[in-house]
Amino acid sequence: MNQNIRLFIAFELPEAVKDVLTETAIRLSKNVPDGAVRWVNRAQMHLTLRFLGETAVAHLPALQEQLTQLTAHYPAFRLRLNGVGAFPNRQRPRVVWAGLAGEVAALQALQAELEERVVKLGWSREQRPFTPHVTLGRVKDAGRVQALDWSVGLAELGVLVTAVKLVQSELRPSGPVYTVRHVAYLGRVD
Repeated sequence: MNQNIRLFIAFELPEAVKDVLTETAIRLSKNVPDGAVRWVNRAQMHLTLRFLGETAVAHLPALQEQLTQLTAHYPAFRLRLNGVGAFPNRQRPRVVWAGLAGEVAALQALQAELEERVVKLGWSREQRPFTPHVTLGRVKDAGRVQALDWSVGLAELGVLVTAVKLVQSELRPSGPVYTVRHVAYLGRVD
């Protein structure tokens, strides 16, 4: 029997950064009716490098090996929170996000090489360009979110990226439950 699990590759955020993001989401939600946006639970805040989707458990060893090889070639790097915005744009928001600045070129190089490695393992190439962000909320009713206050301040807290994680996501009625399946540390050759 071939068991599948839902996976993504990401890096976690420090608790202080999650605190700031949660406070920002609360301030953003002040002028928006309940239910118009599904705000991300603090425990689920992360930066996704690649969503893999349904994956055979048998593929875990190859994924883990590729992540370990990939991260060994990259030193730790620093990012910082940088403003809030929306996809596709603030006039028609579908996703509300916090942006990132700092050593974004290092992040984009890591993500581009990750993309090449997962494509070689059999995943389809991601069609959308990688835009570093942390999702704060998903808009459920665009007509009711025009009052979002985009001027809320976002403290430019720093994020030191030292590891990439392979994460299993189990969708439940109460929200997703995440289980880390592998941690690959930057700059370490094991």
